[in-house]
Amino acid sequence: MMKRFFLLLLPVLGLAAASCQHPEGKLPILGEIDIVDGDTLYHKVPDFSFVNQDSQEVTNATFADKIYVADFFFTSCPTICPKVKRQMLRLYERYENEDRLVLLSHSIDVRRDTVGRLREYAAGLGVSAPRWHLVTGDRAAIYDIADDYFSVAIEDATAPGGFDHSGRLILVDTKRHVRAFCDGTDPKSVDQFMKDIDRLLKEEIR
Repeated sequence: MMKRFFLLLLPVLGLAAASCQHPEGKLPILGEIDIVDGDTLYHKVPDFSFVNQDSQEVTNATFADKIYVADFFFTSCPTICPKVKRQMLRLYERYENEDRLVLLSHSIDVRRDTVGRLREYAAGLGVSAPRWHLVTGDRAAIYDIADDYFSVAIEDATAPGGFDHSGRLILVDTKRHVRAFCDGTDPKSVDQFMKDIDRLLKEEIR
C-alpha cells in the first residue's frame, strides 16, 4: 500500500515543486495527465456518495460551483486527528463568510463512526453542515477515494487506534481537480495552504 501511495505521489510532488517556482501563477492541477485524441485530461476526484452528520446524502453535486478542502479522520483517533481538526477549525472560522468554500471530512472508521456519533462530534467542534460535512459510508468506497485525494486510509492493527491515515488537507477546485495539499498537523503548513485557498478563490472568479 505504501509503495502504491509513493508512486501516486510522484507526479504530485513534481507538480507541487513546479508551482513553487511560479508563486504568482495559477495553482497546478495535481496528479497524472493523459492525452487522448489531442485533448489533455487531468486527474479528477471520481463520483462519490456518502452520508453526513445530518443524515443527508453528500455527492459531487453537493460541491457544484464550490471549492472544498478534504481530509480523512476518525472520531476516536488518539494521535493526529485532534491536531488536524484544530487546523480545519481555523479554516472554518477564517472562511466563515465565504460561501464558495466547503469542508469535507471522511471518517475511516465506518463501523463506530455512525451518523449519530458524527453529529455529536460536529456539535463538540461547534460546526455544522453545509459548511462542514463529516461523512461516513461504504468502507471500500472511502478507502478507495483516499487514493484519488493522494492520501492514505487503511486499517492497521499495529497503528494507534487501529488505522493508518494521513493528516493531509487537500484542496479541490470546482472541476474536481486536486490543486494543493498541506500537512494538517503543522500550523505553518496550513498558513501556506490558506494562501493557496485564496489564490484558487481568485482564480475561480476570473
